[in-house]
Amino acid sequence: MNNSILKTILLGTAAADALGVPVEFEPRSSLKENPVTDMREYGTYHLPKGTWSDDTSLALCLAESIVEGLDLEKLALKFIAWKNDNYWTPRGWVFDIGIGTRIAIERLENGEEAELAGGFEESDNGNGSLMRILPLIVVTKNLPIDERFNWTKKVSSLTHAHIRSVMACFYYLEFAKKIIEGNNKYETYNALQHEVTSYFEAKEINQKEINLFGRLLKEDIANVEEDDIVSSGYVLDSLEAAIWCIMTTNSYKEATLKAVNLGRDTDTIGAITGGLAALLYGLESIPTEWLNVLARKEDIITLGEKFKYE
Repeated sequence: MNNSILKTILLGTAAADALGVPVEFEPRSSLKENPVTDMREYGTYHLPKGTWSDDTSLALCLAESIVEGLDLEKLALKFIAWKNDNYWTPRGWVFDIGIGTRIAIERLENGEEAELAGGFEESDNGNGSLMRILPLIVVTKNLPIDERFNWTKKVSSLTHAHIRSVMACFYYLEFAKKIIEGNNKYETYNALQHEVTSYFEAKEINQKEINLFGRLLKEDIANVEEDDIVSSGYVLDSLEAAIWCIMTTNSYKEATLKAVNLGRDTDTIGAITGGLAALLYGLESIPTEWLNVLARKEDIITLGEKFKYE
């Protein structure tokens, strides 16, 4: 699998992101009546089918930075180029940007140091770093846990620096790491309950913050009813929704459609779910007809194949 991890992540993220773009902001109730079953066109932003959003754009910026030898200040320049010059956009313009991400990128433009640009307040816990963080796993998967956490913190902090966002990104990357190592999703979920909890406690992270992750770290999220899964742009809601979709389905297609049909932040919850699902079920599990309409598919594949594994 090694040679295709980055490509798998990028295509898995982009395809599910594009699946969700046409129905972003739609309530769950309307998607119950008219569920997404395939790639759609037009919809919320009136765009052709296969169009992905800022989630994938920023993941591609990170992936490209990784290929070039991950440098946070250069990554910051890519984010700025995306916002201002339509860099790594699907169709030549930015049509969606989160408030926290936009504010952080403006701080970067004004010369703020990369690691200090993201919001530090409790209210700054949107899903804007979680949605783009997955490519980082190709750099961190063989590093000691402290280094994995530190890299996660650095890369999240460009846009989201509060400890809760960092913890969510860390859990997500640890899940990906276990999958890449060949564990199934149940082994992964169970192992992380002990390992991630122990690590957060060893780092002396505020227990109130650790407790917020209780549904993932202490319970079986697969047993949570759909009505109790919130598909909002809040980082913890998004992480829970994505892991719930992974744990309650058995294929890439099933997981990503379930994620998108939760409604509201459909593109991002789709993207977060899609990257993991692609790692879990393999590149070949992504429906060919979805990949065939994906914006800039060849560019994504070319970038994904550039990373040289040790």
